[in-house]
Amino acid sequence: MDTMLARQAASFVGALLIPVAYFGHQLKWMDAHTTEYTSLNAAGSALLSRSALLCWKYLDSHHSSYALVRVRPIDNL
Repeated sequence: MDTMLARQAASFVGALLIPVAYFGHQLKWMDAHTTEYTSLNAAGSALLSRSALLCWKYLDSHHSSYALVRVRPIDNL
């Protein structure tokens, strides 16, 4: 498999995992405090961070890193 294609596939999967967690929470399929929700967000953020760091896109890596280090969800905005 071509390296660029593999990076794009990983980015696509990472970009898909985050909305899956979001909509799963919105549709009451999972709670935001569960391991599944956190794992989906962490895996998606990790894949997007890896892709951003490999492509030297600093802004994307900054946002993805924030999602990785955020320990608990922000409940009341």
